[in-house]
Amino acid sequence: MKVKWTMLGMVVFFLLSVIMTFGFIWQYRIPKQKKEVQERKVEVEEMCPRFPEPVPLQHPITSLRVALEKIDILLRTTVFKTKLPAISAMVVLNDSVLWNGNFGKKNISDPTSVAPNEYTVYRIASLSKIFPALMLYKMWENGQVGSLDDPLEKYADNFTIKNPLGKGGRPASSSVRTSGSRSPALTLRRMASQLSGLPRRLRSTNLLWSGDTEEALNLLQDDVLVADPGTKCHYSNVAFSLLANVLARKVAGTDFESWLSENILKQLNMEDTGFNITPAVQKRMAVGVYSNGQPAPLYNLGWYRPAGQMYSTAADMAKLMMGLLGAYSGRPLRQDTLNTMMTPLYKCHSSYFANSTGTPWEINDQHGYDVVRKDGDLDGYAATLSLVPKLKLGMVVLMSGVRPSDKDLVTQAYSLLIPAMESAFREAKRTLRPPPNPYPYVGFYTYRNMTFYQIKVDSDGVLIMQQFGPQVDTTVPSKYRTIRLDYLQERVFRVVFEKPYPCKLKVHTASVSLEAQDRQLFNFYLFNKRGISPGFDSPGLNTYKVTRIGGRPYFAS
Repeated sequence: MKVKWTMLGMVVFFLLSVIMTFGFIWQYRIPKQKKEVQERKVEVEEMCPRFPEPVPLQHPITSLRVALEKIDILLRTTVFKTKLPAISAMVVLNDSVLWNGNFGKKNISDPTSVAPNEYTVYRIASLSKIFPALMLYKMWENGQVGSLDDPLEKYADNFTIKNPLGKGGRPASSSVRTSGSRSPALTLRRMASQLSGLPRRLRSTNLLWSGDTEEALNLLQDDVLVADPGTKCHYSNVAFSLLANVLARKVAGTDFESWLSENILKQLNMEDTGFNITPAVQKRMAVGVYSNGQPAPLYNLGWYRPAGQMYSTAADMAKLMMGLLGAYSGRPLRQDTLNTMMTPLYKCHSSYFANSTGTPWEINDQHGYDVVRKDGDLDGYAATLSLVPKLKLGMVVLMSGVRPSDKDLVTQAYSLLIPAMESAFREAKRTLRPPPNPYPYVGFYTYRNMTFYQIKVDSDGVLIMQQFGPQVDTTVPSKYRTIRLDYLQERVFRVVFEKPYPCKLKVHTASVSLEAQDRQLFNFYLFNKRGISPGFDSPGLNTYKVTRIGGRPYFAS
């Protein structure tokens, strides 16, 4: 077979080659009339993947061990006899506990008191808000709630509140028309993500108010929103208590605490988590204290219980983190629902204590990763649950006492953990899956007689693909000219680049993103009568009809 090159043909060839081969970086020199070779300068900006895939690790890992040792020292030296006498913390990776640390004493008033452990009970304060959000997503997943963006009044007929900051000063119970569609002002999702505009507390109440939801709705009728819903991050205990109580009553026909126990806590086997601090629970608690070392009373938050009443242990919080990472056997939600729950919703103003808000998260960027967290502080106790979803990493810190004001323990811990985990995943050897039978796939292929490929089998039975043909640019390292195919299911493979690889290549004015092309899929055609596939598509790159040819073609200059 002879391939005749023209200047225009070569340009088209080059562009198609880059796209088709997922940037396997086989560039072509364009011959001139005087048979001179035109040089192309390839600029490598940075190496990828930016976010390495969490894969199984072979422990011990030195960098990770060093990071955890430093976290141990950080928390151990933070314990203060009077104002922060006890800390329990855990770090999880996917479905495993990486590290468990317990420091101080459970009760500083008792000279015989022992150190806490992972089963010591702490109040978790506003970490309780995670559970109304889980309830919303669970009901949505089950079809009991039609949309996350349903208006609150769909479930609370008599809800209304003044909204002087909204368009025309409309009541918040109405909907406004936006771009030809109805956009509910105060939605369930906004209530679960500090975007409702509802006040922090009901007027003339404190966190110990013992009224009911009907009374709460009556109080709201003559109250005002502090922000037009969806336009500003504003912390509200009212939003979470109202959401939990209204959905439980209207959708489930029960109370929130009963629903939560049956549908979330039992599913995650969180036996040491709940609302009612009984004498038996109190015996297992780390004693909460104020900054002067005086014990804090165990208040009952009344109607605000969904927003801050709960207690738990580090062990139970580890189960919750694994569930939210999609790794625990009894995970509370499907993975696609969890992905939605972990997505940042709104970038907050500079004076808010987080960069972005989510349901129910405060989200900050650290080392290029979203750190999704929830903080809680209540008389005598402080707590933080945090996740780095892209690394399948989580950390919980439970404290009896006052949260340190001079340092953020979780941020400091992640400054050590994130680089260590990222390095471990980048350096981990990846095991690819070979097809049960490679015969249907091996051979020679072409894309429009312009680019040519050979698929063969390596010593481990894994398929490898190499591009060949006229004037392959030998200045490109060979590892970028050969890719491996990870078998997913019959006739479907995933492209795997040799890592690290350049995120982008610049050739003259063209720029090719290799990161976007990594992990794309090859979908091979049904086998013919000879039991071989006649070609494949790559839908993710909008590339179709890469066809099998009988053998290696002959190319003339």
